[in-house]
Formats: sequence, C-alpha cells, structure tokens
Amino acid sequence: MVWTVTLIPEAEAELLSMPADIRARFLRIADLLESFGPNNVGMPHVRHLDGRLWEMRMKGRDGIARAVYVARTGKQLVVLHVFVKKTQKTPRRALTTARARLERLPDD
Repeated sequence: MVWTVTLIPEAEAELLSMPADIRARFLRIADLLESFGPNNVGMPHVRHLDGRLWEMRMKGRDGIARAVYVARTGKQLVVLHVFVKKTQKTPRRALTTARARLERLPDD
C-alpha cells in the first residue's frame, strides 16, 4: 500500500517557516503515513479532527505544531494547513482555514 503526502503551496510555505526540529518531525510522520497508510498510523502521530480532516502532531524543542490534512482518492494525503499550536484545543481559525482550502481543491 503506497500513499503519497503532498502539500498545497500555502501549507508548504507555512511548513518552511517552522523551526528545523518541527520540519524534521513532519517529514518523519509523512514517511510513516506513506509507508504504512493512514489507517495504520495513530496516536501520538496523527489524530482525527472533524469530518474528513486529520492532523499530524509535531512536537519539538521549539514548540508544538500541527499539520491538517485530508485523504483523497488515489491514495493521496493532502496537507492543507500547518500552524503552531499554542492552546490545548485546536483553534477554530485553523479548522476554518483548512476547510476553506479544502473547498478550493479540485474534486477527487
């Protein structure tokens, strides 16, 4: 089962602005998802958020970040939004941003 993890341009820019240890953790989790598939990777790496949205959970010396992604046809995982997490609950604004970007994606 081979999956691919891709980032939309906005999410790629957000990821590149993160500290190096957070980016490294993102790459590790993306590798796990590509190797084993999203159904075989769970906590503490990924968690379901709402509807079709899932999150990659990155933690490093420089803080905590999340990458919100969605599964698409063709075994694709598309990262919609990457952000620094400052509160215990995922901010509503982050979910709103991810949903808006999901709406702009071409249909599966």
